Amino acid sequence: MSAPATATRLEELVASRTSAGERFFATEAERIARLCHAMAERFSDGGRLLAIGGTPQHRSDVRHVAVEFVHPVIVGKRALPALGLAPEGGSLAIQAELLAEPKDIVIAFGVCESTDAAAALELARSRRCLTIAFEDVVADWVFEPPTSDPFVAQELVETLYHVLWELVHVFFEHLDRSSSGGGASSFLYPFLSATGPDVEAVVADVCGSVLMKADEAARLRERTILESREEIVAAVAALRSVFAGGGRLFAFGNGGSATDAMDVVADFRSAPQGWAPRPAVDLTEDGAILTAIANDIGPHAVFQRQLIAHGRTGDAALALTTSGGSENIVEGLSEARRSGLVTIAFVGYDGGRILADRLADHIVVTPSEHIPRIQEAQATAYHVLRELIELP
Repeated sequence: MSAPATATRLEELVASRTSAGERFFATEAERIARLCHAMAERFSDGGRLLAIGGTPQHRSDVRHVAVEFVHPVIVGKRALPALGLAPEGGSLAIQAELLAEPKDIVIAFGVCESTDAAAALELARSRRCLTIAFEDVVADWVFEPPTSDPFVAQELVETLYHVLWELVHVFFEHLDRSSSGGGASSFLYPFLSATGPDVEAVVADVCGSVLMKADEAARLRERTILESREEIVAAVAALRSVFAGGGRLFAFGNGGSATDAMDVVADFRSAPQGWAPRPAVDLTEDGAILTAIANDIGPHAVFQRQLIAHGRTGDAALALTTSGGSENIVEGLSEARRSGLVTIAFVGYDGGRILADRLADHIVVTPSEHIPRIQEAQATAYHVLRELIELP
């Protein structure tokens, strides 16, 4: 496909996401707000969040949910107990049987694609856990994205669970009978008044925040893709050349961006659309290697050392970072260049050091300082990249 045709297809992909997102969140905003309330009650009563998923793509969502709730990116927000249950830990049903308790919340991904995930969800329901799913299955709360495109569906679900994490804290304020409104983190929920409203008033305020955040996510997706279209089209051409020459793709990132690296690799190895698999390696995957390098050398070297070991001319490295300046990402990109790899970076904020010093061959910038929104837009960007590679 020619560069102009690729750019046209890129615009079509953005428009389809905007349309699906508008329909989804307009329909579900109030239910999302009420789910935030239900989750806050469970957490306040000592419950935990268990995330389950049976496919490689859904494993990345499982890990993303867990890291967002346990390690909040908003200063001053409480860490919430969350565990990710994925196939590398054995049978999901057995893991759920061992760990799920009646006060818990279970969020399930890919239930229709995994009999094991379906069994784990059913076990959770039998334990009277609060259950959440995103397909036409039996659960307490079901949210079905209005699209048949698996990439678009995953992106909308990611926005949804980010919003759940952001806005569940509103109800902690209410359950604690606080009269301080949103306090220092009121930007998370700007419609919350400071007068200690009743639950229905909080639900109405949170519903407004859901719609605002969904719109913000849509606009940022559009800006990221359309303002970086030339970088994306060039990265598509570069990766096609890498794969045609027998090269491999290495992906890496930190925290939520590490789960995005997992998703990138899953999409290249086993795309849900059935495309031919591409050779890709997740440098965040092996905990023994990561902790050995971090302990013996330092966290700055966790990706650099792996690229020294594995990278070779003709391969490609794809880095994901919300800040654009994480030391281990910078070191990884630098090593990739020294080894002759094609380098691609997805960065947030103003592009950080990676953009300022052009530390990658192709740089896609998401111009925002809000980490959940950056990650959502970056998911769209790498999904679009993956799809364009397969176009004739």
